[in-house]
Amino acid sequence: MAFTRAVIDNMLLISSILTMWSVAVHCQQNPTISFITKERVINIGDTIDLSCSVQYARDYPVIWAKINPDNSNNNLFISKGSSLSIPDNRYSIRHDDASSTYTLQISKIQEIDAGHYQCQVVIGTSSRVTADVNVFVRIPPAISDNSTRSVITSSGASISLQCYAIGFPQPSISWRRENNDLLPTGGALYRGNILIIHNVTKNDRGTYYCIADNSVGKGARRNVGVEVEFAPAVTTDRPRYEQALQYDADLHCHIESFPNPSIIWLKDGYELKDSQHHHISIFSTSHEFTDSVLRVKRIEKRHYGEYVCKAINKLGADQKVIHLRESVNVVCPPSCGIGYAGFIGRATGAVRLDAALVLLATLCVLLVFRRMV
Repeated sequence: MAFTRAVIDNMLLISSILTMWSVAVHCQQNPTISFITKERVINIGDTIDLSCSVQYARDYPVIWAKINPDNSNNNLFISKGSSLSIPDNRYSIRHDDASSTYTLQISKIQEIDAGHYQCQVVIGTSSRVTADVNVFVRIPPAISDNSTRSVITSSGASISLQCYAIGFPQPSISWRRENNDLLPTGGALYRGNILIIHNVTKNDRGTYYCIADNSVGKGARRNVGVEVEFAPAVTTDRPRYEQALQYDADLHCHIESFPNPSIIWLKDGYELKDSQHHHISIFSTSHEFTDSVLRVKRIEKRHYGEYVCKAINKLGADQKVIHLRESVNVVCPPSCGIGYAGFIGRATGAVRLDAALVLLATLCVLLVFRRMV
């Protein structure tokens, strides 16, 4: 009986020792993080939950922080335990004691909320257990400032149009031309950040569109203007004009050029200036097109012959010859606008036959009208 009692006492002692050892081992168990939310990709305005489950951390503080990868001194400590550390109502923290889970909720997500978040269990001043989760916010594309805005070049040169964009996911870049015109590379669409145009011609000038898209929002677009400098090209409505003596004649020429040209008119090798018999008009019809009109006034015999419209810019010159010949008939315009009073005012003081016929016809119409009344 005494032996049995001794055995029982020994067993109780051993059990107590085992229990104390188990408690000691448990107390010495290091804290661990058993779960952390996986990487998240969300939209602006959404709400997100980041959860962190810990073990053996009852006596240790659990912290949620946003990590600054460039400067650890600028890390943002958001919560400690079940309390927030920053006064921002977009943040909230929940603690589930049963699972020892700390859930950080961020509402009304903004671009600045994207980044690297860390759950920390602080063991000592220089010792922590950590687990990380990356949060990505879908951000619409925005064209970067280092993209091309405009280019001015010359015929025959090569140019590089560059376009870069930021956003998440990383935007893709494509190029188009105004009115879906064909690109110099062929086709209506080119994909890539850099559009290179070799051996530029004046046909390559115009507006190019850099388009950035990542399926977030409406995308972004930048207009890139390409100006090509080229020598003038002169054209005429017709190579020959006719007009009767003592009437006016207008000679027309059209110039395509960039930059804008200097325009002169020549007769028998001499440059014409505004005078009693000549008047030169120059006006732009569009960015690279200029028209010029030479009015020869009250034509005399010596005014018939060859006239030259010449255009000059820094890249070259071009010209066209226009012939002015005598006609027995009055050609209009521009002489159609000369009425009866114009004929009375001539130096001869004589009324020309064609004007008299016009006046006579007018009087006849008036007489008929009066009789009908």
